[in-house]
Amino acid sequence: RYKVMKNWGVIGGVAAALAAGMYVLWGPITERKRRRKGLVPGLLNLGNTCFMNSLLQGLSSCPSFIKWLEEFTAQYKTDQNHSTEHQYLSVTLLHLLRALSCQEATEDDVLDASCLLEVLRMYRWQISSFEEQDAHELFHVLTSSLEDERDRQPRVTHLFDVHSLEQPEITQKQISCRTRGSLPPVSNHWKSQHPFHGRLTSNMVCKHCEHQSPVRYDTFDSLSLSIPAAAWGRPMTLDHCLHHFISSESVKDVVCDNCTKIQAGGTLNGQSIENQRTTFVKQLKLGKLPQCLCIHLQRLSWSNQGTPLKRHEHVQFNEFLIMDIYKYRIPVHKSSQNELNQRHTEETTPGTKDGIAVKPSGAEQPSGTKPVFMNGACPSSFLMSSGTFPLAPLPECSSPVYLYRLMAVVVHHGDMHSGHFVTYRRSPPSPKNPLSVSSQWLWISDDTVRKASLQEVLSSSAYLLFYERVHSRVQHQSLELRVEER
Repeated sequence: RYKVMKNWGVIGGVAAALAAGMYVLWGPITERKRRRKGLVPGLLNLGNTCFMNSLLQGLSSCPSFIKWLEEFTAQYKTDQNHSTEHQYLSVTLLHLLRALSCQEATEDDVLDASCLLEVLRMYRWQISSFEEQDAHELFHVLTSSLEDERDRQPRVTHLFDVHSLEQPEITQKQISCRTRGSLPPVSNHWKSQHPFHGRLTSNMVCKHCEHQSPVRYDTFDSLSLSIPAAAWGRPMTLDHCLHHFISSESVKDVVCDNCTKIQAGGTLNGQSIENQRTTFVKQLKLGKLPQCLCIHLQRLSWSNQGTPLKRHEHVQFNEFLIMDIYKYRIPVHKSSQNELNQRHTEETTPGTKDGIAVKPSGAEQPSGTKPVFMNGACPSSFLMSSGTFPLAPLPECSSPVYLYRLMAVVVHHGDMHSGHFVTYRRSPPSPKNPLSVSSQWLWISDDTVRKASLQEVLSSSAYLLFYERVHSRVQHQSLELRVEER
């Protein structure tokens, strides 16, 4: 009898140990299958992968990016071999973001994103999940890899692609190609850039002769803003960082072709003229603003001893962001005197005055309108409305054209050597109204998800800010009129 009881005791202990192990590994089955209403799935930490989890949660809150991925991957659905879909970064990323935005049916409250690391390794990115990584660097890895995937696609239909050649529109294009010598147009899926794609303009003006060099355009996926030194007693704002980014700077010892030409015109023929070197004024502006705007606040600084330090100060940002005064506009031809007076007024005016942003140098303002007041200067009733579009502009605020709504914030806790990434993001819209924007915010740390308030979001020390462009009610009405006229 003693042996029987001893055996049963051993069996009971083993069963209890197995049950405890299953609970630790998988958790209670009932809670595993059911996720609390209004929340989104979390992501499993595979070993220091909070940088990837936080970025995925931020990207999943941008509907325009998910929609672009759906259009981008549409041509893969026509492939007969569906087993090769997992080799594409766009397909893998789309499945993850749709699941995190509750657009795909899943009852799991924790998802595994190891498939993304595997496909990035196929793209020759060796990202170790057991070393400290940066969410902003991963963002550029994803956008550059998506561009590489787009560029690898064939621009002309291959002759052995029987499925595409059998399509009526493709056959007609091939006939046109043979008879008229024109190539078939590239598919819209491969023409379009991702919604984070924008362009910077670089403007160079000679201080001596005021000759303007041709405007140079450079692409960007995110705006990486340095945090300027804060004035005593004044809070640091996102506007300060943006103004510092586009502020003009002097570039010395630059060859001016116009000054050289003027000098050559006043000399006798046959005399050699040296290139005239002068000082140029350089200024950056935003030539093309993207649909989805990613702003990176540079929190890395260096001590006098050369050691990396992290800047922990809070940078104020708002739920809505107006980017009109940072947009490059083609200068309007005016008299030279008016231009000099205007330039003098703009150069002697600081970026902000009494908390209100002022139009920077080189910005063009429509005649008869007041300057655009920036984030926080307009009353909240102008920016926040119950509908999709902001309310009509108040008398003290002109209607913004480039208006953005905050969708997610990535925060880094810790120092430069170790830390943890978390994300604040909007809750997905209701299935009954998928085009709406939820006012409920979530705080996500890997597999932990809870609700948060907007005040908590705006009080965080942001590292990455994800904004999405919205259109004002006036713009929306004008767009409807254009459609009706057609």
